Amino acid sequence: MTDSVVATPSTTGPAGSVSFRSTAVTDRAMRAVLGVRTPDPRAGGGAHRAFRISVVVSAVRCLITYVMVPVLVPILSLSGWVAAPIGIALCGYAVVNGVISLRRFWRADHPHRWLYTAFMGVVFVILTMALVSDLGRLGGNG
Repeated sequence: MTDSVVATPSTTGPAGSVSFRSTAVTDRAMRAVLGVRTPDPRAGGGAHRAFRISVVVSAVRCLITYVMVPVLVPILSLSGWVAAPIGIALCGYAVVNGVISLRRFWRADHPHRWLYTAFMGVVFVILTMALVSDLGRLGGNG
């Protein structure tokens, strides 16, 4: 890939305005998709915090779905109508936190933003599969 990347922040445009370090076409396209307009170097800390929250929510969802529900369903005679709404809510919360952390990584112009984007892509695929499964269980197909 031969996209141009500038190593330091630049001041292009109006006097004193700061632009992103990377001016690669792919970076500009991803920022447009995420709605990230201006850099914020301080967003890095918030990105890491949002990432941790997203991972914890995903872990809690997995524990509930794959550990607690299989144990509690036979014991309490519960069906998917209890587990599915909880799974759907946790999936939604994890997706929202994932998008927030993704936007913060890009706003901070984090050096590992593409690696994190790929990781979150995998997480979103897994969450989508879990959401489809929960919706099927809620509809009585699971």
